Amino acid sequence: MTDGVWAAPGRVNLIGEHTDYNDGFVMPFALPHTTVATAARRDDGVLRLHSADAPGDPVELRVADLAPGRRTGAWTDYPAGVVWALAEAGHRVGGLEVRYTSTVPTGAGLSSSAALEVVTALALNDLYGLGLERGPLARLCRRAENAYVGAPTGIMDQTASASCTEGHALHLDTRDLSRRQIPFDLAAHGLELLVVDTRVRHAHSEGAYGRRRAGCEAGAAALGVGALRDVSHEGLADALARIDDAEVRALVRHVVTENHRVERVVAHAEAGDFRAIGPVLTEGHASLRDDFRVSCPELDLVVDSALAAGALGARMTGGGFGGSAIVLTESAASPAVAGKVLGAFEERSLTAPRVFTAVPSAGAHRVS
Repeated sequence: MTDGVWAAPGRVNLIGEHTDYNDGFVMPFALPHTTVATAARRDDGVLRLHSADAPGDPVELRVADLAPGRRTGAWTDYPAGVVWALAEAGHRVGGLEVRYTSTVPTGAGLSSSAALEVVTALALNDLYGLGLERGPLARLCRRAENAYVGAPTGIMDQTASASCTEGHALHLDTRDLSRRQIPFDLAAHGLELLVVDTRVRHAHSEGAYGRRRAGCEAGAAALGVGALRDVSHEGLADALARIDDAEVRALVRHVVTENHRVERVVAHAEAGDFRAIGPVLTEGHASLRDDFRVSCPELDLVVDSALAAGALGARMTGGGFGGSAIVLTESAASPAVAGKVLGAFEERSLTAPRVFTAVPSAGAHRVS
């Protein structure tokens, strides 16, 4: 028995990396790649989970038994965490039978986990009449990932999956969670944004991510501010002079300059000057590589080879340590740029990356 079908997309982040947990600005848009949940209510308090990507018997969990200390480390922690977060927040949710299929690449920095969380929350919201708007729904999904799964992520991924609209990038202020939809039709301007999935996998819940987040918090504490969002771009030099630790200083420099890059990209997009976005993306990659140190040789290879082929700009996207890069290019040059990147990987006997054009798509929705 099926009560409905829901879909939630992955996302690509145009600019604004590692700023969301610093109360900063981000600018993602939804991809056409989605996680689809075919779901039905159950009256027995059982959460029964199937996935086309995880062959074997369905996993059964009792809703009443869900708790962070009982997570398993499997993919089922994400939907289980959502059910737990909803119940913890006082929402009356019961059992659920759900079957998942997904076209969102896993481990590619394209928010496959957020898509899984959001589609689960949306199905529960509809099936149990919870009445949650997209902002609170996204926050509960983040709660699930932070407290249940144990990954210290910010709010961007879940908000993008829940709230993006077709043909737009989402300008999100992660402090007050205000959102603006920025028209982002690159094709109309003769441009394409390529996503290059290096197929190098990473895990946000591993220590490197947490160490950088802790370093950002240490920087804010040293500067006497609530979050690095409060450090202005104009006051950056003075702020850096007050920080003794070189690693913390580099993290602060990245976050402050990255917030400024988001503002520049928004201004270019609103002015219709999309080609001017390219150099800003490249600046962002250098900052992530050198100051935040979350790039890797494969991501650097994508950026360097794409720029050598004439791309307007390129950078890694997502949390780093693998995953994907984005490349802004003239549409006419796109095949040559993609070919140059693929050739660079082949020359080094690396696994061929997956390359596709990113098209701003709809956020989470009920399919039927």
